[in-house]
Amino acid sequence: MDLVLDAADRHLLTPYVYPAGWPEGEPCRQLLSLFVITNLGALALYLLFGTLSYYFIFDHRLKTHPQFLENQVRREIVYALRSLPWISVPTVALFFAEVRGYSKLYDNIEDSPYGWTGVFLSMLSFLFFTDMGIYWIHRALHHKLLYKRFHKPHHLWKIATPFASHAFHPVDGFMQSLPYHVYPFLFPLHKVTYLGLYIFVNVWTISIHDGDYRVPRLLRHVINGSAHHTDHHLYFDYNYGQYFTLWDKIGGSYKSPTAFEGKGPHDYLRKLREE
Repeated sequence: MDLVLDAADRHLLTPYVYPAGWPEGEPCRQLLSLFVITNLGALALYLLFGTLSYYFIFDHRLKTHPQFLENQVRREIVYALRSLPWISVPTVALFFAEVRGYSKLYDNIEDSPYGWTGVFLSMLSFLFFTDMGIYWIHRALHHKLLYKRFHKPHHLWKIATPFASHAFHPVDGFMQSLPYHVYPFLFPLHKVTYLGLYIFVNVWTISIHDGDYRVPRLLRHVINGSAHHTDHHLYFDYNYGQYFTLWDKIGGSYKSPTAFEGKGPHDYLRKLREE
């Protein structure tokens, strides 16, 4: 995140926003800047990719499904916009620790233990590490002691749209993002790679709520896509994973998506029309 902060300082904050005598490395200034940047960045990612997905990928016929709520799209957006600033508070604390040099993020490829190969391997390990972390955190949030208080609001959306992707209770949203932020404190990771992965995970979160169930046949039971996550919203105790089905299979919570078996939401709508 220090790359973004440095760019913001250089092109906007130092010359136009902050007093000339306020040093760029002063902690209070960094915290304030990170809070603003994090919120604006999260808002931009959510609204930009959510809107693109909603208008160009999401099947609007799903809005006629009996479990699609009245004014649902508006309610999803409002809930997300109210939650994002609160989610950003602990997130900014972790970004601040990165900026202050406590993480294992590095600037140059030469700093990677294995060069470009290390960068590529770190991308794979990031995905598998965060997928594992999110699986167990997500599953824990379904425990009766946590579900009603923190995770139930996200399950209001049985037939979700891309805008439901960030419509979490703030505690829920931060807890499920925690593996992304923990990873660079445990393992070396290139800073640009980290930014790219951060954008990717936000886009992926939107994609698994987009109602587009198409997955290459060979990967249907490997990749946790929108079909899998739709069944999670509908049937509750299945498909907790984020990118892969690996941990659901290990944890006994894997469910073959009903959309792949002719029993998904689109099939239900088709039967209603036929009747």
